[in-house]
Amino acid sequence: MPGPLSLPTLCHFLLPWAFAILHEALGDAAPHPGPHYLLPPIHEVIHSHRGATATLPCVLGTSPPSYKVRWSKVEPGELRETLILITNGLHARGYGPLGGRARMRRGHRLDASLVIEGVRLEDEGRYRCELINGMEDESVALTLRLEGVVFPYQPSRGRYQFNYYEAKQACEEQDGRLATYAQLYQAWTEGLDWCNAGWLLEGSVRYPVLTARAPCGGRGRPGIRSYGPRDRKRDRYDAFCFTSMTAGHVFFVPGRLTLSEAHAACRRRGATVAKVGHLYAAWKFSGLDQCDGGWLADGSVRFPITSPRPRCGGLPDPGVRSFGFPRAQQAAFGTYCYSE
Repeated sequence: MPGPLSLPTLCHFLLPWAFAILHEALGDAAPHPGPHYLLPPIHEVIHSHRGATATLPCVLGTSPPSYKVRWSKVEPGELRETLILITNGLHARGYGPLGGRARMRRGHRLDASLVIEGVRLEDEGRYRCELINGMEDESVALTLRLEGVVFPYQPSRGRYQFNYYEAKQACEEQDGRLATYAQLYQAWTEGLDWCNAGWLLEGSVRYPVLTARAPCGGRGRPGIRSYGPRDRKRDRYDAFCFTSMTAGHVFFVPGRLTLSEAHAACRRRGATVAKVGHLYAAWKFSGLDQCDGGWLADGSVRFPITSPRPRCGGLPDPGVRSFGFPRAQQAAFGTYCYSE
């Protein structure tokens, strides 16, 4: 005949019942006893750069009898998700523009991690791995973050010329894309101080201030000043663009060239005149330091400084200096070329 139950055994049987009664008395639903199949990620932010292969981890602790895993990207500023890939553990199907560069890692039978090849600027953002098993769906969220640099941009016509869509196109023409708020915030912590407001990818208009001053929102605390959401078609501002590491390299050709002569000089060297994003990426990732103004593809003249000195722009911090947009026929500058 079995003996009396020990105290630990009684606790094992009675405690779940007691907690359920307590939750009911407090008006809370009792915790669901079912299994949670997806393991929480060790790192929720995955760092990468343009052109690399990035892996977004999603691993099952145990396998349901039948299931599908759905990968999607949460689009910033839009109330929608873009479907990337669906798998049942054996076969996978890609969707949309990202689906052609995405595949399952399949390191083991419980591995549902997503691999993105040839990472692009537009791949940065928030992703969701959702387990669909017909009973209790669950998901994990991860963020893909690219190493890059934010740069303010305005056209030759002067400040505040872009509506949202024109700003978006201008950044893309300069080998970039509109920066997100998170990218602008990080750039501000790294020293970006700019008094002109610019569009961000989410549709808001902001500008970063490190040294508070009267013309830049007053003498309050430093920070990211905000104009809030604006009319994307009617309102006009500058743009904050984001770019990342490039596959090619930037080099300087000295001389006293017009803009058309600059294009010819780069072509003779098997290259093209560099875009603004190319120059910023070379300054940020390759440490390009050149105390000579050079033509860029948009008709502006700039030069990158990593070691500030008195006769190279006169500013105390590293950065890309600008002479603005001289006349294209002015033979006074060299040029920066880009070659892959």
